[in-house]
Amino acid sequence: MKNLSRFSRREFVTLAAAGLSLAVPKGLLAFAQKESTAKARPPISADEALRQLIEGNARFVKGQPTNPRRSPEDFRALAEAQYPEAVIVSCSDSRVAPEILFDVGVGDIFVVRIAGNVVSGAGVTVKGSIEYGIAELNAPLIVVLGHSGCGALKAAIKHIDAKDSLPGAIDGLVELIKPAVAQSKGEPGDALENAIRKNVEIGVERLKELQPILAPRVKDGKLKVAGGVYDLRTGKVTIL
Repeated sequence: MKNLSRFSRREFVTLAAAGLSLAVPKGLLAFAQKESTAKARPPISADEALRQLIEGNARFVKGQPTNPRRSPEDFRALAEAQYPEAVIVSCSDSRVAPEILFDVGVGDIFVVRIAGNVVSGAGVTVKGSIEYGIAELNAPLIVVLGHSGCGALKAAIKHIDAKDSLPGAIDGLVELIKPAVAQSKGEPGDALENAIRKNVEIGVERLKELQPILAPRVKDGKLKVAGGVYDLRTGKVTIL
């Protein structure tokens, strides 16, 4: 320990830092570099964000994911901040996982999930979450994502026809979906598929008009709201 007296404090700190850099495993150095890269992600346009989602879904459909980024190291790199490129409003269905079906990694999308991907009448928790992704996280794109075989839409169709109700808050949820069933009634094709698509369209239009945060951004071209339907059998997302 006496030999340390030969060094000035500055020299000691310099040598110590050099020693630490030599001792740090390569994996941790790579993590530090990745962290700085993650924080420097440049802004992206809504069209580019949508293009990347579509391309990611095409990889998923082919069974060729390329960029999962889901390791603990990837999560640590974004521990201080997040920079999602899109807000996805999807159903809570266990078969619908936006990160997987769009082949994206941690930090790429801000996901808001609710049974039936309901927007209209869904309350401040859902709308506030969506607005947070836009106002605070600066995502330029919102995608309202429905899916084939949606149980919430099936329930709405069934209980409109039966003129009965469901127990608890489930009934209130189904009531929010019934307008999509009513508006799509009589359209050619499958009644369930039509209602699923109409439910997405209603959500898109509601978000485009939502004051005070979303509507002005949509009008100024700073925000895009799109709708899509995910096919559980094929894995494909069709943008409406």
